[in-house]
Amino acid sequence: MPKPEPILFCWSGGKDSLLALHTVLRNPSVQVVALLTTVTEGYDRISMHGVRRELLHRQAESIRLPLHEVFIPPQCVNPIYEARMEAAMRHFLNQGVRRVAFGDIFLEDLRVYRERNLARLEMQALFPIWKRDTRELICEFHALGFRAITACVDPKVLSPAFAGRELDNSFFADLPAGVDPCGENGEFHTFVFDGPIFVRPVEVRVGKAVQRDGFVFCDLLPGTGEKEI
Repeated sequence: MPKPEPILFCWSGGKDSLLALHTVLRNPSVQVVALLTTVTEGYDRISMHGVRRELLHRQAESIRLPLHEVFIPPQCVNPIYEARMEAAMRHFLNQGVRRVAFGDIFLEDLRVYRERNLARLEMQALFPIWKRDTRELICEFHALGFRAITACVDPKVLSPAFAGRELDNSFFADLPAGVDPCGENGEFHTFVFDGPIFVRPVEVRVGKAVQRDGFVFCDLLPGTGEKEI
């Protein structure tokens, strides 16, 4: 039997990443060697999502996959971002990794951007849930038993009250018309804390919500045994 192909997975900690990772993990011909996540320096949080590194670490530990962090400055400009991502990709390229998986669903320009950057290194991008219907993906997310909480919302399209809510049936019933169920247009970002690929749930509590850089972030805190989600 041939040895599984090593795959690097670009991991945000949210539901789209989770569904794409779950898809990859069910393929016996590949092996995920690491989760790669960008972390914002100074904030010590997952870039864009604003989730604390401690929760990211607990998440990766419960999923039982190594975590590789790429540190970028706040308001990171493209040349710096691309240089640091390239350094990370070269690290795995030198270990024999040739393909990198992403959780993107239908943003064509983002797909082209990722493919172009990887092609410079003679690497290939994979998109396991590409063009899947986002309503079906949410149904699958719930049917599989995964659970997530909203960490960030765009107040231009979604009420700040959605920040810190669990993605249950009431959450999706309350979504305004025109908001993608997976937040694929950046309407909201999430943190997955439980499901079938987790050894144990990541205990998380809802903290204060703050507005920064045009988004509303709910500070998710490591659980302490009281008032966890």
